[in-house]
Amino acid sequence: MKRIISLWLPTFATDRLNQTKIKAKYKITVNEKQNKEFPLATVQKLNGVKRILAVNNAARLEGIKTGYTLADAKALFPELLIEKADYINDSKTLETLVKAFQRYSPWTAIDLNETNPLVSLIGSGSIWIDITGCAHLYDGEHPLVKDLYNYCLRIGYQARIGLADTPGAAWAVARFNNALSTIIPPKSQKEALAHYPVMALRLDPTTTEKLHNLGLNQIGDVYNVPRAPLTSRFGLGLLKRLDQILGLENEPISPYRSKPEYLVRISFPEPIGNKQDIKFALDKLLIKLCKVLEKNNLGARLLKFSIFRIDNTHMSIKAGTSQPSRDPEHLAFLFQEKLDPIDAGFGIEILILQAIETNKSTINQFSIYNGITQKSNTNIAKLIDRLSGKLGVQNVIRFYPVESHIPEQANRAVSAINSTKVSNNWANTSKFLNNCHLARPLELLSQPLPIDVIASIPDGPPIMFIWRKQKYKVMNSEGPERIAPEWWRPRKFSSNSSTFVPKERDYYKLEDHKGKRYWVYRNGNYSTQKITKWYLHGFFS
Repeated sequence: MKRIISLWLPTFATDRLNQTKIKAKYKITVNEKQNKEFPLATVQKLNGVKRILAVNNAARLEGIKTGYTLADAKALFPELLIEKADYINDSKTLETLVKAFQRYSPWTAIDLNETNPLVSLIGSGSIWIDITGCAHLYDGEHPLVKDLYNYCLRIGYQARIGLADTPGAAWAVARFNNALSTIIPPKSQKEALAHYPVMALRLDPTTTEKLHNLGLNQIGDVYNVPRAPLTSRFGLGLLKRLDQILGLENEPISPYRSKPEYLVRISFPEPIGNKQDIKFALDKLLIKLCKVLEKNNLGARLLKFSIFRIDNTHMSIKAGTSQPSRDPEHLAFLFQEKLDPIDAGFGIEILILQAIETNKSTINQFSIYNGITQKSNTNIAKLIDRLSGKLGVQNVIRFYPVESHIPEQANRAVSAINSTKVSNNWANTSKFLNNCHLARPLELLSQPLPIDVIASIPDGPPIMFIWRKQKYKVMNSEGPERIAPEWWRPRKFSSNSSTFVPKERDYYKLEDHKGKRYWVYRNGNYSTQKITKWYLHGFFS
């Protein structure tokens, strides 16, 4: 006979926030001084209106319920703490809890019907635990349930627990019984559930309403009704749920399957301490791990090499790649310099190599025509990996194009090893500039430098400019090229000194008497009431 636990976390969403955001965001409140829970709710915009999706117990005591508009909730309790609903982090936390509850049984799963945001808007969470054959490890079902409830309290979650022969019966007693934990003895769910409301059958609201209209308010009322009329009026759904809750029809639960861990290890019969022995063992681990990755058509992006000493101490080193790789020689080179500082202590007994991050790895078939280019790209990726490992990930960067006409905002620096794809937008940008006959300097200053300019006419090109106390006589000039501010971006932003308002720029290409060419611009239109400012922005080859 199976024994199933339905673990219901009625305030899961707000309990999760209490452990993460709220304590850091709202550091001191009156309620914290009194060691009480502060009213908290999560909101989501539905059909253009912000509505309450989840509330904690303190908010419920203030009269706030799920489904209220944010305005109504604030009217009831103006100091209500509001956070945006976060289904992604809720799901991740539930997966973490499912793994944690495997201490009671290896057969655990998330109740998807309860946690689906499209079905339930109460911010709760629910987990199945199949404890069949596991209760004796805790000296019986009652000590196991008690330990489970106390464990939930320790990690910060309010829990309601139901235990029965079937998932449906456990689900019903966890939600429709006033007790914090309820255990239905084996083969007695029919009598125990007779007085429960028909809502405990997990029916849709329409079917539940129809049953109420017929006077069938409790599950026991449905027992005595012939099955044929129920089928003709409600279809097979009602009887299916009734049979599942009574154990007449099987309701399978698919256990949670964690993502596979790509991990290899070596245990030594005698401790080792020589650097050459560690390197040799790492090479063997890399070859073994790369074979596993190859079978799964994967490549490693981040590797972790863990070293366990005989004195119960351990250390780990990591190495990353810019592209998925399963080349043992290349991966071994990334660990080469990191192995030197390893302190073996009294000896090393276990070595573990794990691929923490993996991506799909495609096999490149080299073409006769562009095989050299493809091979060159592979070598560049390996060079990036080696430089990042030696100099640091943040010290090896790559520039990516950004859609902006403002020159200093037209690119962005990112870590080369964390960029999985090389953008082709540089070619598109260059093609656009060439078609418009717009040249850009070979060297662009990250920040334009102010210069003093002498012009023949106020709004004309310079005939001489002064930069760093040196005079440069202009022999030839070309321009202007006007670049206007991007109207879709904020017009004002703060700098260290003052608020900067972008203006129109008129760019000129200048050539001095020595043949050197410069890229300068006038900031804003010429005005007799204001001093026109000029800047040097780059150098041509």
